[in-house]
Amino acid sequence: MSNEELQQWIEQVSRDSFGVPFRHKATFNSRLSSTGGRYFTKSHNIEINPHQLAMFGREETEKIIKHELCHYHLHLAKRGYMHRDADFKNLLKQVGGSRYCQTLPGAKARKPLPYRYKLVCTSCETAYPRKRKVDPKRYRCGNCRGKLKLLALGTPEVQDK
Repeated sequence: MSNEELQQWIEQVSRDSFGVPFRHKATFNSRLSSTGGRYFTKSHNIEINPHQLAMFGREETEKIIKHELCHYHLHLAKRGYMHRDADFKNLLKQVGGSRYCQTLPGAKARKPLPYRYKLVCTSCETAYPRKRKVDPKRYRCGNCRGKLKLLALGTPEVQDK
């Protein structure tokens, strides 16, 4: 499917589902990996992930288009267009759009960082797990106000002050 066909498709979905024309530009963006589409608030353009169309077909892609059109029409109407807004959730349910797109095989899933460091009190040995490296000189123990030392988990001590 070409960008011109996508443009016509989105214009048709907008007229049929929302009763309002889509007057901006719609394109495919093959660099999108973890999302089905994007709406740009400054330009009001929409990008759709072509891999979603190839993997899951027209029906799922139309749900993604409706999702992006909800952002588009609500933003232009100066109503709540963000995912957390009730206006967005209600309109999305009303037109039958999808809240989330299906995960593509090989797409990187965001995982929280594991705890890589630990601050340990030199007095009472209370441990404070940390995802990021911090300067132990800037902090004291919350229990006894003792000094802290930084340990990297899985390795010997990082700092012994």
